[in-house]
Amino acid sequence: MNLRGTCARGQRSSWSQRRTLGLPATSFGPIIEELSGLTAGADFFLGYSPERIDPGNVAWTVLNTPKVVSGVNSESLQHVRSFYDTIVMHTVPASSCSVAEMAKLLENTFRHVNVALVNELAIFAHDLGIDVWEAISVASSKPFGFMPFTPGPGVGGHCLPIDPSYLSWRVKRTTGHSFRFIDLANDVNDHMPDYVVRRVVLALNRHRRSVNGSRILLLGLAYKRDTGDARGSPATRVGDLLIGMGATVRAVDPHVVEAHVRPEVQRVELSAEEAERADLIVLLTNHSAVDLSPLQGYTDKVLDTRNDQRLRGAERL
Repeated sequence: MNLRGTCARGQRSSWSQRRTLGLPATSFGPIIEELSGLTAGADFFLGYSPERIDPGNVAWTVLNTPKVVSGVNSESLQHVRSFYDTIVMHTVPASSCSVAEMAKLLENTFRHVNVALVNELAIFAHDLGIDVWEAISVASSKPFGFMPFTPGPGVGGHCLPIDPSYLSWRVKRTTGHSFRFIDLANDVNDHMPDYVVRRVVLALNRHRRSVNGSRILLLGLAYKRDTGDARGSPATRVGDLLIGMGATVRAVDPHVVEAHVRPEVQRVELSAEEAERADLIVLLTNHSAVDLSPLQGYTDKVLDTRNDQRLRGAERL
């Protein structure tokens, strides 16, 4: 039985031992036991399998991404694993639900911290006059000890902005210590939209224009390429900041629905006319479905935060 975010023990007295990590629904098992009079792990099987989804990734899907599984006891784990073995290509057993959840938090915290590292590096590399994208490409030639991450306008979605912060909160609440890596990563990533807006200000200043009264075209509103998920998207934060500074903001995103966009942002399709009328164009999410050819001839007023190879000659983050 797979219950996302739940974990139980066969013995009621050991529930407190499973509260170390603070799984979101550690009370689920006891609720079933109380309502049914049954005992988890003895009368029914209970397990946990953390989500491992990479939206927009066509190479690694639910089918071929290894699936972490756990149970409240060995019998529950066996049944949970047998169930998922009929769905996915490979399962990875964890010795407990807490280990399975910590693995999930580690995966997302690892990415969150490394994204923050390259985001801050991008800021300082720009100040130092160094191409951070080339530096990452050169460093990626090392066949060991390095994994490439790329900078961008920030993080969004339902994992990176939430899971590491939850882990930091749990550590602080349980141990009294701060999880400094997570706190620092949050600070860097949360302020990347502000940095993008500062770059917008500088770009407009070079053309003797201010943000107030300028027409700015945003390319991409989703937090991630080729998805329609705008939850916590740094692109929406950039739009909010620019509107607050008096800019007229228009946006191109074929995937994000209208309900996720504030009324002040006018949705448009990318065209040469839109590019010509814009004072500045900011690429925030590089959807593969968006044809960027109308920008040819206008790349001198494009700020590219994703290093899209279709925009040669544009200013990059």
